Amino acid sequence: MNTSENKIMNCERGFTSKPGASQEYTYTPKEGCCKLSVYDWLHDLPVDHVHDIFEVRFKNTHKAFFRNVNNLALSKGDIIAVESATGHDIGIVSCGGPLVGLQMKRNRIKIDSYDFKKIYRKAKAADIEKWQEAIAREHQVMIKSRQIAAHLNLNMKIGDVEFQGDGTKAIFYYIADERVDFRELIKVLADEFRIRIEMRQIGARQEAGLIGGIGVCGRELCCAQWIAEFMSVNTGSARIQELSLNPQKLAGQCSKLKCCLNYEAATYIDAQKDFPPVKNPLDTVDGLAYWQKTDVMKRLMWFSYDPRSAVNLTAVPVDRVKEIIELNRQGKKAEALLENGGGITAAAPDFISSAGEDSITRFDRKKRSKPRPKRQETRDKRRETRDERQVKGERVQGERVKGGQGTRDERRETRDERQVKGERAQGERAQGGQRNNHHRRNNRDRRDNRSNKEGGGNETK
Repeated sequence: MNTSENKIMNCERGFTSKPGASQEYTYTPKEGCCKLSVYDWLHDLPVDHVHDIFEVRFKNTHKAFFRNVNNLALSKGDIIAVESATGHDIGIVSCGGPLVGLQMKRNRIKIDSYDFKKIYRKAKAADIEKWQEAIAREHQVMIKSRQIAAHLNLNMKIGDVEFQGDGTKAIFYYIADERVDFRELIKVLADEFRIRIEMRQIGARQEAGLIGGIGVCGRELCCAQWIAEFMSVNTGSARIQELSLNPQKLAGQCSKLKCCLNYEAATYIDAQKDFPPVKNPLDTVDGLAYWQKTDVMKRLMWFSYDPRSAVNLTAVPVDRVKEIIELNRQGKKAEALLENGGGITAAAPDFISSAGEDSITRFDRKKRSKPRPKRQETRDKRRETRDERQVKGERVQGERVKGGQGTRDERRETRDERQVKGERAQGERAQGGQRNNHHRRNNRDRRDNRSNKEGGGNETK
C-alpha cells in the first residue's frame, strides 16, 4: 500500500482511495492490478429476476459468496461490510447477477446446501478508516511474527498476513515442509497483538504468487498477476512439446514446474494427431534413416543415417514420411528421403533461449592467468630443476653413507661396552660367591666348636 498526495492504492485488493472534501473516501476499482477481478461478460443480457447472491473478494486469493438479505442496490466494485465468524469484515463486490451462478458451479457450490453469510451494508467512512488502519498493520505484524517463530525454533515461514476489516482477527499464511506444532506460537501472537489468530498453510506456488517477481520471459509472474487456481503440471507437458527435460529450465521461482508448460500443451497434442508414429527406421536406397526429432509447428521430422549420433540431419515433411512408410509396408525402398533427392540440412535456429544456460557466476571477476613462458625458458628451468634434484640426491646419498658408517661404529662401541660390563659383573659375582663360601665355613666352624665344648662339659660332670 503506497501513499502519495493523500491517495492510497492497494493492488492486493484492487482499488484506489482518495479522501474528499467531506472527509469521506472515494474509491476507484483497478481491475488490472488485482488477479481476483472478474470480467462480467453477461452484463449486457437482460435480467429476468433479481439475484440476491454476490461474490465478494478480499486479499490475495480469498473469495466468498454472500447473500444480500437487505436488498441493497449493489454493483461491481462496491465496498461492503459482510458477516464473519467474529465481528464483521470488509470486502469488494467482484461480480453479481447471472455470472454468480456460473462461478458457483465452477467452484462446485450448491445453493441449497451452502451456508451463505449476510451482507450487512455498504461500508461507511468509519468502517473504511478502521479497515485502512488494519491494512497498515499487516506488514509490521508479519515481520514481528517471523521473529517470534524463529525465536521458538519453528521450521516454518510466514509469508503474508491478512487482517479482518474490523481489526479483531488476522489470518497468517505460512509455508512449511513438515507438520508444525504452532500452539505455543498462537498463544504468543495473541498476547503480542491482542487479536484472534488463524493459521493457514499454503504451498510453494501460492507463496510465489504472494511475493511476486519477474519470470524468465521478462513479464510478471503469472501466479502473481492473474492465476488464482493452480492446475497440476507434470513432465508430460514438456515431452509433448519436445522440450529439454532440464530441471533448471523447467522449474520456476517456486522450485516447481512452470505453470506455463500447460498453456500450449493442448495445441501440441492436437497438432501431433496427424504425425505418423515412427517405430522403425525408414528404409531407403541410401540406407536406413533413423528419426531424431520433430518440429511440430513447421510439420517437419528430422532423420539421420547414423543411429547413434544426430549428425547430417535431414528435414522431411510429414506427408513425405507417410509415403515412405507406406512404401516400406509394401516391401519397397524409397529412392531418397525427399522426392527431389535433395535434403534440408539443420540450420542455425532463429531464436535460442539462454534461460538456464549461463552460470550465475559469469559476471564475477576472474583471476588473470599468468603469461605463458617461452619454450626455451621452460626447457632451461626444467634442466636447472633436474640438476638441482641430482645434486640434492648425491648430497643425501653421501649423508646416508656417512650416517651408516657412524652408526656401524656406534654399534661396535656399544657391543664392546656391553662385553666389558658383562665381564666386570661376572667377576663381581665370582668374588661375592667366594666371600659367601668363606662366611659359611666360619659359621660352620663356630657351631662345631660350640658343640664340642658342651659335650666335654657333660663328661666332666
